[in-house]
Amino acid sequence: MDARILLVEDDRDLRTTMAAALAADGHAVDEAPDGTDALGRLAEREYDVVLLDVGLGAPPDGVEVCRRLRGADTDVYIMMLTARDAEADVVLALEAGADDYVTKPVGIAELRSRARAALRRVRRAPDGVAGASGGAARDGVLRHDSLVLDPAARTARVGDEPLHLTPSELAVLEALMTAGGAVLSRPQLVLAIYGDDAFRDPRAVDFHVHHLRDKLAAAGGRAEWVVTVRAAGYRLDR
Repeated sequence: MDARILLVEDDRDLRTTMAAALAADGHAVDEAPDGTDALGRLAEREYDVVLLDVGLGAPPDGVEVCRRLRGADTDVYIMMLTARDAEADVVLALEAGADDYVTKPVGIAELRSRARAALRRVRRAPDGVAGASGGAARDGVLRHDSLVLDPAARTARVGDEPLHLTPSELAVLEALMTAGGAVLSRPQLVLAIYGDDAFRDPRAVDFHVHHLRDKLAAAGGRAEWVVTVRAAGYRLDR
């Protein structure tokens, strides 16, 4: 499960403690004290997960770093560190394209658990999948109209136009296409995205769906492929 993680936190003591906990699980952890250092490191090498504090002391802050990464179409898994009870921080993080968030102060056990869950998502072997009609996809590829998703390659496209999806957006799309038009509740999608529902806020699903719809439309598809079912969840249109 070893991975390369970038930890971006301006509190040196907290950063050192978190880095040591992640390193204890065998991960290679690079530390950055600010957004500028983080962007420089991200330009030089690839990471499996970025742990990014929202409230960095000097600009660019964590939200801006996240926006720049998503603007560059990177699919790195971004987990934001937000202040406890700071609702605005959570909203900003998810709107910027973060895959997940964790509130500070965070317990070491929770931090390690959340990192492992993130790595299961970005490194998981493809499960058995179903086609858009609900039956087994012969070649393992999911199709719906001009929308094509290859779970093994972790790629998606609309026609010939590639979709640059975050790990969480890709997980939502795969779950909906596999369901073949059946309604999936927010708790079900939480499990599809993160693999567990510990410490998870189902509201995060709505942000991932919103970004997914925007990207579908921008690639020449239809945002309406993803249908909201009031008081129930989401489904793929039939």
